[in-house]
Amino acid sequence: MCCTIISRSYDVHLQVKKEPLTMEPNGPVSSPQDGVAGPRWSVGSGSGLHYGSFVNSLSSLTPNAVENPAISPRRAHIAIAVLCYINLLNYMERYTIAGVLSNIQAFFDISDSTAGLLQTVFICSFLLLAPLFGYLGDRYNRKYIMIGGLSVWLLTSAGSSFVSSSQFWLLVVLRALVGIGEASYSTVAPTIIGDLFTGGKRSIMICIFYVFIPVGSGLGYIAGAGSAALTGDWHWALRITPIMGVVGLILMIFLCPNPPRGAAETRGEGVTGHSSYKEDVKYLLKNALWWTNDVMASLYIFGAVTVATGILGGSLGTFLSRQFRDKMPNADPLICAVGMLGSVPCLFITIFVASASIPATYVFIFFGELLLSLNWAVLADILLYVVIPTRRATAEALQISVGHLLGDAGSPYLLGVISDAIRTSKPDTYDWSFHSLKYSLLVCPFVGIVGGVFFLITAFYITEDRKAVQQLLGGKVTTQTVCN
Repeated sequence: MCCTIISRSYDVHLQVKKEPLTMEPNGPVSSPQDGVAGPRWSVGSGSGLHYGSFVNSLSSLTPNAVENPAISPRRAHIAIAVLCYINLLNYMERYTIAGVLSNIQAFFDISDSTAGLLQTVFICSFLLLAPLFGYLGDRYNRKYIMIGGLSVWLLTSAGSSFVSSSQFWLLVVLRALVGIGEASYSTVAPTIIGDLFTGGKRSIMICIFYVFIPVGSGLGYIAGAGSAALTGDWHWALRITPIMGVVGLILMIFLCPNPPRGAAETRGEGVTGHSSYKEDVKYLLKNALWWTNDVMASLYIFGAVTVATGILGGSLGTFLSRQFRDKMPNADPLICAVGMLGSVPCLFITIFVASASIPATYVFIFFGELLLSLNWAVLADILLYVVIPTRRATAEALQISVGHLLGDAGSPYLLGVISDAIRTSKPDTYDWSFHSLKYSLLVCPFVGIVGGVFFLITAFYITEDRKAVQQLLGGKVTTQTVCN
């Protein structure tokens, strides 16, 4: 909605055990693609492992490790390129609606709150299905899961571009179905990256992957608004990403591997486990470090500013993380806290200067998004190094579900309801419509403060978890010790 308020402001101005790999019906398993010759490290359901600790992507934890990857470096880098391309398309598609939201409101003659439902139903579908794909991603072939989800996404996304003015309900249903494809990809793709790289290289690859979230968001707004302006029909805005997605689907089928789980930490051998989904969730819920990372504000951003700040902020966050990790064991959550809390005044100022100065608004949006983008790669890296390989997809899924549940699942509709309620308190004019939406956005700075506080809490746990990781990688933790 930030893009909407800026658009309206223009108008205001104008006017550890080895065993063979097996397919277990009731526990996490590796897919057929996972199978490479040699034994696998095993983490059974009984190996409770100090919650929040197994493997760390930090190079300082494995300085003498010699990698013997199951996937060649060249193939791994090609896979990263494919995964980044599809991640770009995912977020382009998600924010294309924002670029043509005014057109959609006029086409269907709907209010702010009703228009907000388009994003709400998508996110609700996304967060509700993420745990399912997390469960599947920890047990079955991750490549097949992504291919299936991407196929559903392409069909439903393309189908939503053919609705008529009397079929708003159908557009809502199709937007909900789009969440199926994106849930399958977002939960699984980061875990594949975690199994292709380790140490500082993984941090860089995760940074590159997550930079495409704000880049895709910005390009989605640009592509949506631009295509609607060029063609005179907003429906074409929803056809761009499906066309590009066909290319991504083909590339994934032929170029994306499904590495053994935990291959990066076990020199290509991989890790297998035997735990129920209930045990997986229990492990994650008791993992304080993982859990407190889930609270993040969901802000609606736009265009070129988002692209630039996404690249700069994501890269800067990873750079700061690598510079300070060895000196400050809790550097990662502190970087995230600084980013969240630092963005709060920028967002607050943006809300109130939008109607007075567009250039000043862009300046504060730039710095606010830059600070928020510090978190993208660092947060993803934290999740990978505090969760065991056989539970990473479940962790990604639960993080997505909790993060979106507390963030953008209900926020478009909620902000629309607040805006509509404020607007009815005075005679309905275009100027007052703008101000009512502006006041509704004051919820966002408050959520940013809450998120920053949770990151500060996280900083108290990371050192202890890192010590447990070092013990495990050094072979000092036995199964009996871990269970205790």
